[in-house]
Amino acid sequence: MFDSMILGLSNILQWNNMLAMCGGTALGLFVGAMPGLSATMAIALLVPVTFAMPPETGITMLASLYMGSMYGGSIAAILIRTPGTPSAAATVMDGYPMASRGEAGHALGISLFASFVGGVVSSIALLTVAPLLGRVAVMFGPVELTSVAVLGMTIIASLSQGSPVKGLLSGSLGLALSTVGMDPITGIPRFTMNNINLFSGIPFTVALIGLFSIPQVLRLIEKDEDNAERIGTIEDSVVRPWFELRALLPTIVRSGLIGVFTGIIPGTGGDTACWFAYNEVKRFYKPGRSKHEFGDGNEYGIAAPESANNAVVGGALVPTITLGIPGSSATAVLLGGLMIHGIMPGPTLMTEYAGVTYTLLWAILFSCFAMFVEGLFFTRLCIAVTKIHNRILAVAITILCVIGAFAINNNFFDVGLMFCFGILGYFMDKLKIPVAPLVVGLILGHMLDVSLHQALLISGGSWSIFVTNPISAALLALALLSLIQSTPWYVNWKKARQSKKAA
Repeated sequence: MFDSMILGLSNILQWNNMLAMCGGTALGLFVGAMPGLSATMAIALLVPVTFAMPPETGITMLASLYMGSMYGGSIAAILIRTPGTPSAAATVMDGYPMASRGEAGHALGISLFASFVGGVVSSIALLTVAPLLGRVAVMFGPVELTSVAVLGMTIIASLSQGSPVKGLLSGSLGLALSTVGMDPITGIPRFTMNNINLFSGIPFTVALIGLFSIPQVLRLIEKDEDNAERIGTIEDSVVRPWFELRALLPTIVRSGLIGVFTGIIPGTGGDTACWFAYNEVKRFYKPGRSKHEFGDGNEYGIAAPESANNAVVGGALVPTITLGIPGSSATAVLLGGLMIHGIMPGPTLMTEYAGVTYTLLWAILFSCFAMFVEGLFFTRLCIAVTKIHNRILAVAITILCVIGAFAINNNFFDVGLMFCFGILGYFMDKLKIPVAPLVVGLILGHMLDVSLHQALLISGGSWSIFVTNPISAALLALALLSLIQSTPWYVNWKKARQSKKAA
């Protein structure tokens, strides 16, 4: 393990990887500052670009973009009262009121420092927890892998945006789509409709670009931006005195830990963690610490959510790297980036592909420093970024989508497929059906397909192997518990129990 960590550190310190990290962070800041654009969409668009890069460089750029966009989201939240990313939604509550008082630099400075500390906290957790879990996960065989895939599907679906049925529906659709193409064991074509373009399966990156980017384009066109409230200038300094930041430090560290634990739970993300941290800081808050109340520009109301949403990055990567279960939609796309480079997600990721994986762990830590330095210089330029017209942005994204989808296989069929997935993603969004479980289904479907075949070959076709194996039985029991918790009967039972207690 120690050798792998040294290998990862030496990889990240190479000039091309450092350059990719700085570029990815700057791009993340830009994307985050643009209202309506998400980190997931940006990663999906960038994946085809990284195809020509070495895996270590490509994954470093994607991870840095993810980290940078988490802070970038607060820029739009503070300046134009619109969160740049869903993870910055709680920052609007106190960020914009503070900026309205002429303290935009003050608010952005607190946000940048909190994002930096939250990112460092999550990086340390990732560098210590992930290798230990990885050593356990390496003992997993086809039987355990099948159960891991089942558990991943049920958890992701049941935690999806408060609608378990829609989450399960979306996850099942992704699972079904993952079976399109040649059977990995028998080589028999499945659901290809005799179309040779589908024999190798649905191109994962094409599906990602369509699902995350085209709906974003349509939303940008629909959005009325004429009524947006904007802060035109930053008059005060973004660099804050140490005594001011030191008073916020305990809150920032506590919120960072909240973000790490929230991120570890598959299916959650920065948008959950930011509100969780915001509520907790209000609970622990002692009156008199700030001149302003929550909702009126309180410093603690900016520091807590910003620390938590950046800490989610490292936390979400723990299950992603150790078990192959994405902790959030953005990490699901990151896994897609690994697959593009021929690296299959799963418990063996930290052993068979140790060089790339440990480079990713170090990239998260180093990207925090890049984000802090670039944030100090970029923040004053961000006012210009937030003024780019939505319709201009929509056209630019559409062009990038077409180029990205075509570049993967030099095939126009992929461009058409990308638009089909885009329309599917748009209507799923309109119907409030989460897209993330579909993506997870596409990822875990392949692992489930192969490991299930192998497990049944080992057992001679007996399904009892999944319950006689203790690890597999424990994982399936957790999956069953997760499914039960998502049923209406469990929800009704829980409400009845709470009512009984209240009475």
